[in-house]
This record gives sequence, structure tokens and C-alpha cells, in this order.
Amino acid sequence: MKNVQSEFLTATLFNLGLNLLYTLLALLIGMLALLIIDKKLLKHVDIEAELKNGNIAVAIFASTILVFVALIISFGLKG
Repeated sequence: MKNVQSEFLTATLFNLGLNLLYTLLALLIGMLALLIIDKKLLKHVDIEAELKNGNIAVAIFASTILVFVALIISFGLKG
């Protein structure tokens, strides 16, 4: 009985570690893609300065990036 519990715990920890690895990899790829998009497509837009000026469109864009990152993390942890 103890051996079965030990195997179950080992498998669960392995799956958790694998899911965390996939999550971190997806997060890294997503952030790199966002940085490339920011450098190539939005080179004339300073997001921080626009936020300080009260530009709502830039605030919505920045919040969607954060939601995107949160979705990557949540789907990665679900497995």
C-alpha cells in the first residue's frame, strides 16, 4: 500500500514539474513574441509615456498583454 502511494506521489510531482516547465517555456516564448511585436510594430509608441498621458487605448492594450500572460500560466498549470 505504501509503495502505491509513493508511486502516485512521484507521478504527481513529475506531472506538476512538467506542467511548470511547459508553462515557463510558453511564457518565455509569449513574452519574446510580445517584445518582438513591440519593437517592430509599435516602434513609434512609448507605452509608458502614453499611460502617463491618460491614453485609454494603450491602457487596454497593456492590460490585454497581462491577461494573455495570465492565461498562459493558468492553462499551463491545469495540465
